[in-house]
Amino acid sequence: MAQTKYIFVTGGVTSSLGKGIIAASLAKLLQARGYKTTIQKLDPYINVDPGTLNPYEHGECYVTNDGAETDLDLGHYERFLNVSTSQANNVTTGRIYQSVIEKERRGEFLGKTVQVIPHITNEIKERVQVLGKSGDYDIVITEIGGTVGDIESLPYIEAVRQLLWELGEDNAIVIHLTLIPFLSAAGELKTKPTQHSVKTLMESGIQADILVCRTEHELSTDLRDKLALFCNVKREAVIQSIDASTIYDVPNLMLKEGLDKVTLKKLRLPEDNQPDLTRWNQFLQRHKNPKNEVNIGLIGKYVELQDSYKSILEAFIHAGAANEVKVNITSVHSEYIDNRTIKEKIAHLDGILVAPGFGERGIEGKIATVQYAREHNIPFLGICLGMQMAVIEFARNVLGLENANSTEMNAKCDHPVIDLMEEQKDITDKGGTMRLGAWKCELKPGSVVSEIYSEKIIEERHRHRYEFNNKYKEQIEAAGLVTTGFNPDTQLVEIVELPSHRWFVGVQYHPEYKSTVANPHPLFVAFVKAALSYKKEKN
Repeated sequence: MAQTKYIFVTGGVTSSLGKGIIAASLAKLLQARGYKTTIQKLDPYINVDPGTLNPYEHGECYVTNDGAETDLDLGHYERFLNVSTSQANNVTTGRIYQSVIEKERRGEFLGKTVQVIPHITNEIKERVQVLGKSGDYDIVITEIGGTVGDIESLPYIEAVRQLLWELGEDNAIVIHLTLIPFLSAAGELKTKPTQHSVKTLMESGIQADILVCRTEHELSTDLRDKLALFCNVKREAVIQSIDASTIYDVPNLMLKEGLDKVTLKKLRLPEDNQPDLTRWNQFLQRHKNPKNEVNIGLIGKYVELQDSYKSILEAFIHAGAANEVKVNITSVHSEYIDNRTIKEKIAHLDGILVAPGFGERGIEGKIATVQYAREHNIPFLGICLGMQMAVIEFARNVLGLENANSTEMNAKCDHPVIDLMEEQKDITDKGGTMRLGAWKCELKPGSVVSEIYSEKIIEERHRHRYEFNNKYKEQIEAAGLVTTGFNPDTQLVEIVELPSHRWFVGVQYHPEYKSTVANPHPLFVAFVKAALSYKKEKN
């Protein structure tokens, strides 16, 4: 079996340069050349996973098919590659230390003193190579979170140094992503921050093989020569990564710069096949040349930070391109919605999505939004908590069940139409204990969703503790809100619809996690289509 090759992506100067996008773009190019490629993320924080982090801290928590709560970069990996990730694709310092401490408690280190080197670094090396040793991939790209020089990243950098030596020349390389700032007062780009960053990396025993330089302006030939000379890399290995109008332009920009070519050359892999980006560019063509546009409201409580709803925003881009429609997203903070402000904030929209979330802050604003969408026949999609709000709103305002609520918001409400799952009631640990990952859902024949999916059984990803309370199912259905999807094993309700409405769907799962460039999620595609139809009727 051919040796799996490894690519490590590190960052310098500043965070948020886009290591995940560069890693995903390179992976896309290698995949388009016929190489089986995957990406993993090493996160230096001590949380075991981002599942207990506030979205304001770390953006959205992305969920894989096998129930891993992971970094949002894994969403980029899946959206670009159209390949599912798993637990093995995201490693955190918390998980590393937890594993080492558990081994120490079991006596696996035979009485040795447990230290960062070799025990922590060995654990990191094992995790890095899990995907490669599976035999499923030709190339594994490993993105290391944070920036070079961070105390938290040091064990990862040391593990990479050791791996480069152990795997041998041509089997592993390092791509260093850095910033070339433009000083407007001097009117020029500056290379010194990059030089210092590369020097810091070298002090840890690692020589970068390829430099990817984030910049707002074109890099001149002289500047590239200077970077190559002072950072000790080949001239062809200085890659410009200029600001793009969309992240989906980046694979083409990296192709133009020859990132995939120089990577394959350094790994001693054939570079004969040209990347086939036909489908990718068809998507880009539709995305950049829409024939219509729609305005959709995203009603949530973390709207100040775009990364809180990253997968939803990207799913709208995919669905927009599928419909040849530009989707304009209006973010509306649910905490500031009430009977006085709702018309001004909602009335002009062509579609309304009530977003997922946890806790009671902003809940009444979400319920008021659902009521407005229902009563004014505006296309509505509720995701997870959004679906639960639709059930609560219907119970209160159609069934007349005063004080109907979720026991998450009010444990002693008179009508708990949304309640804690039975198996969750004795759980005290918050991390990794929700209903997570892919679960089956059976669709009711003749329903809106069965037409959208064109399948009887679907699988979608979940992340929640509270569920539709089946004790109220008969009563709610009799009044017109129909359950059209349920889990065949547990009978838990997954989907509700309002047949009397033009387009009203609430889903307990997270469809946004499965939307990719190659396969836009059918629910988002149908929702955007409904919003466009509504807009045309209005006008």
